[in-house]
Amino acid sequence: MKYFVYLHWLSLLFCSIHAEATQKDATPNVILVLVDDMGWMDLSCQGSGFYRTPHVDRLAKEGIQFTDGYAASAVCSPTRAAIQTGRYPHRLGVTDWIRASFQRRNTGTQKKSPTEYVGGKNQKLLCPPNPYWMESSEITIAETLRENGYKTAYIGKWHLGDKAWYPEKQGYDQNFGGCDYGQPPTFFDPYNIPLHKHPSLRKGIYNLPGRKKGEYLTHREADEAVKLINQWKDQPFFIQISHYAVHTPIQAIQTVADKYKFKKGKTETNRKYAAMVESIDDCMRDILAELKKHQLDENTLIIFTSDNGGLDRNGDPTDNAPLRSGKGYCYEGGIRVPFLARWPAKIPAGQKTDFPVSSIDLFPTIMEATRTDLPKDHPIDGLSLHTLVSSGGKKSPKRETLIWHFPHYRHAPGPYSIIRKGNFKLIKFWEGIHELYDLKNDLKEAHNLAASNPALVSRLDSELVAQLQADGAKLPKNNPTYK
Repeated sequence: MKYFVYLHWLSLLFCSIHAEATQKDATPNVILVLVDDMGWMDLSCQGSGFYRTPHVDRLAKEGIQFTDGYAASAVCSPTRAAIQTGRYPHRLGVTDWIRASFQRRNTGTQKKSPTEYVGGKNQKLLCPPNPYWMESSEITIAETLRENGYKTAYIGKWHLGDKAWYPEKQGYDQNFGGCDYGQPPTFFDPYNIPLHKHPSLRKGIYNLPGRKKGEYLTHREADEAVKLINQWKDQPFFIQISHYAVHTPIQAIQTVADKYKFKKGKTETNRKYAAMVESIDDCMRDILAELKKHQLDENTLIIFTSDNGGLDRNGDPTDNAPLRSGKGYCYEGGIRVPFLARWPAKIPAGQKTDFPVSSIDLFPTIMEATRTDLPKDHPIDGLSLHTLVSSGGKKSPKRETLIWHFPHYRHAPGPYSIIRKGNFKLIKFWEGIHELYDLKNDLKEAHNLAASNPALVSRLDSELVAQLQADGAKLPKNNPTYK
């Protein structure tokens, strides 16, 4: 009898080991969580003592945290296009946020994007126009993964063009909420403004019809993700959850916001923003639970990041300190973002790396993780981080520089481009100003070293411009009518 019990025990042990090995070698599922406007300090694992994010913190605790994670742009649409394609925004031509139909004065969908440079007489430079969409000729994560047998879904904010360019036209089998909106009309079901003059705002968020009056949008996004995980549990899937939060309007469930009243020096707007952050954490809680329920937890790669830095208007609605400035600006507060990855089957737990990474790296990383071939004859600017994460941050890929390009007037002193090489960051303002910072010793970007390092400024400037030109970027040019 003891002999048979022993054999049975060995059989169970073998099955357990075999199942674990099989799962580690199996094709992974991928969930990409992209938050809108989440700042570098908006998570407790990033060092915040105000926000409560225990479930997102699990990604850092059980995976790897990138201390030098960057969005490809300080504004949303360029980063979103870069994530989908693995290409720099300046290569795509999408270098500013794309206007929704209701923001274009009822002009409707255009036949082509503008090409003429723009600028007024009071502006020193003429700037390239931003397109109305990301071109359909671009190859997305979803299109590539679908060729490899993956089910694909997009949930939440898209912001890359009108209906002909929605996610379902770009390789996604399912689309819940992805449209031309840059922000939701409201965060509460039915997610519309009934009396608004524009029909798209009266109608509400595309393919997310109201179902339970007052339901919070982030929780609805979580529910759609959970249902898809349950539906696709027996096949490989890629789901991008692109939260509309924590973008304006700053709206929250009041009872959740009230939990943050004990914090001195915080306004009601700060408390509501904290509640919006907590809703993101609620979503992660539900996703992790559903994955565990179906025994998909070990072999699902979850990546969490933001499309640009937090909106920081002197601490309203968030505070990016110690980083300088916030969304829309060329400083670290505008482009440095949370960047986390968890994949228990491959990524050692509790790791950190200071290797600079960017939105452009997500595409090639996901392709290598899923054993999917990269598009041929289609330049990819990003690097796969697969070896970096699977080694716990010990084996870094070879890359010396990252660059950014915003050839538009938004904030003084005007259009800018950035190059980070090693720990040095050069900001080139195209009206003729340079700023140079040593990020290792001056993360706050308080000390401009440009005047004392002219040779370094010249070298970095030349390298930056040469790379932009090689990639076909549209550069600002002198305005002949400037006065």
